[in-house]
Amino acid sequence: MKTLLILRHAKSSWKNNELSDHDRPLNPRGRRDAPNVGNWLRNEDLIPDAILSSTAKRAHQTAEAVAEESGFAGELQLSGELYGGGPEAYLEAIRSLSSLVDCALVIGHNPDLEELVEILTGESVRLPTAALAHLQLDIQDWQDLNEEEQGKLVNLWTPREHPFI
Repeated sequence: MKTLLILRHAKSSWKNNELSDHDRPLNPRGRRDAPNVGNWLRNEDLIPDAILSSTAKRAHQTAEAVAEESGFAGELQLSGELYGGGPEAYLEAIRSLSSLVDCALVIGHNPDLEELVEILTGESVRLPTAALAHLQLDIQDWQDLNEEEQGKLVNLWTPREHPFI
């Protein structure tokens, strides 16, 4: 069994119209919610063995805050493919994980993440910013991950409906 945590980046800022979408940072709410997710992961004993994140600034900032607050000891893995690459890009990135990784956290964007959850569990979910889906996958190695329904959605947390604090 493998544990996959799927996190949509925290709330981003639209303040500066000159920035590209890729370069938009977190807004104040996002800077508050992202560390709360990390703290919550630590308290729930769901500290990931690996963190994969989109290179978009808001996702990278979310990953850094979650890593710091959760006590994650590894190195963040950033992938430009996770920015607009579709759910296939996420599947490919996850498949590249070492079999020694039991719990992985993927941080990225919608609609790709909502589609990924549906592909892996057969369940349709809504992932607002800073929402976290907890999946259990009936696989021994990440390379075995495929597009057939094989996982179970264990839980779904959102900052508003199910606060992390």
